[in-house]
Amino acid sequence: MNMLDRLRISLKRNEAIRTNRVAVGKMKLVYVLVADKRLRYANGRSRIAYIGTTRKGAERIAQSVAARAEAIFKLRGVRSFDARIVTCNPRQNVETWKKLERGLLLCFRERFDEVPKCNSKGKRMRPRDEFDLFAKKRLMNVINELS
Repeated sequence: MNMLDRLRISLKRNEAIRTNRVAVGKMKLVYVLVADKRLRYANGRSRIAYIGTTRKGAERIAQSVAARAEAIFKLRGVRSFDARIVTCNPRQNVETWKKLERGLLLCFRERFDEVPKCNSKGKRMRPRDEFDLFAKKRLMNVINELS
């Protein structure tokens, strides 16, 4: 084989995926996909691109990152994004992770007048008992901290 026929290879400087050990295991949780750039919303800017929930723990987060990567990278100026985890204590006979996701989506929509860019769920959502289970102020603090 001639040297001119060889293909050139290159190693990219930045990692494609980095995973940290977080003690969640099979825990039911909420995750937030946070972009490296603040995204424009109707009432301000936030780095939050997606809010989701899982019953399968960290395994589902990786699937969601892979599924949503293209949509997030299509957002103007986004070069990277992280997955952040939000948890709460379990309560008997209550799907707390679903309530937590709803509470975060409601607070995000209240603050920015729309749901995160990659969410389809939550556009017409009305509050139920989310604010009986979680302090609205704490949910808003989480949204503001991630924004």
